[in-house]
Amino acid sequence: MQPQDEKSRLEAALAGDEQAFASLLEPYRRELRAHCYRLSGSLHEAEDLMQESLLRAWRGLPSFEGRSSLRTWLYRVTTNACLDALEKRPGRFLPMGLGPATPAAEAVAPPRMEPIWIEPWPDQSVDTSAFTPEAHYTQRESVALAFLVALQLLPPKQRAVLLLRDVLGLQASECADLLETSVAAVNSALQRARETLELRAGSLREATPDADDEKTAALLARYVAAWETADVEALVSLLRDDATLAMPPLPQWLQGHRQIGAALEAMVLVPGAGGMFRLVPTRANGLPAFAAYRREEMSAPYQALSLHVLEILDGRITSIVAFLDASLFAPFGLPASLGVGAANR
Repeated sequence: MQPQDEKSRLEAALAGDEQAFASLLEPYRRELRAHCYRLSGSLHEAEDLMQESLLRAWRGLPSFEGRSSLRTWLYRVTTNACLDALEKRPGRFLPMGLGPATPAAEAVAPPRMEPIWIEPWPDQSVDTSAFTPEAHYTQRESVALAFLVALQLLPPKQRAVLLLRDVLGLQASECADLLETSVAAVNSALQRARETLELRAGSLREATPDADDEKTAALLARYVAAWETADVEALVSLLRDDATLAMPPLPQWLQGHRQIGAALEAMVLVPGAGGMFRLVPTRANGLPAFAAYRREEMSAPYQALSLHVLEILDGRITSIVAFLDASLFAPFGLPASLGVGAANR
């Protein structure tokens, strides 16, 4: 049964009141945006998909008969809007999905600017109220980069089934009704999706320690210091021997702490670069992250450069994905530039 307040707002929305419609949607907006992100793997595309979903919901509101909850109906509209868009294009990936690691001495390939890359997601945009005891994945696991990479290997409908069942905790019958298919088809798609994730993603539950863990916090502080002083050796000392570095939209990636150090020294942490970088902490995909800013000369302000997402294992950094896309800063609530005085914090 609908709460009386929701029922009255629904009646007003059906009568054409757009403000009433907006107030109906507001409690579900964050979780629906996160659903669009998990399906698409893209922060920017998730926003577009969300807008298309809201438009469809507004236009289709007269078809809502109240046989399911408003939340379930909104998931129906949003999921189908996403599927219509995603069926027309391949899944996204990170550079590691293109081929083997590249030697540091190899020339840098030109960036691939087409929309093929998985993008990071701000931790504050995950709505924990969307999770139920029936869900197989926690808040952090549901947006982990390894999980998203594996999800993008699935056909869109399998992707949707797995998210609806294992992330949102919907029953098979609810999922079948939402996707207008049979329970048997849902169970079959879920089994195939789970098998793919087990094969491709490995252990998705090896969570990086929280940044407020004392050892992790000290490691992250050393990472910041290494970048801001352009100390390549200090940075290399923080990496596992088999650590990886990817920098989408550059298509190549590196593996091995010495390979990473050599590449960074040649590309960005060049002699005399001390004081040219400023790192600001944030969180992305359940992991510690940093917004990296760079200035061209000591008297100039720092400009947005890249967003680093770090994975940590056994007290060392095992993965850095540095997204070279300044347009990601605004969705993370980060400024496009920092004043000259930011160096003297």
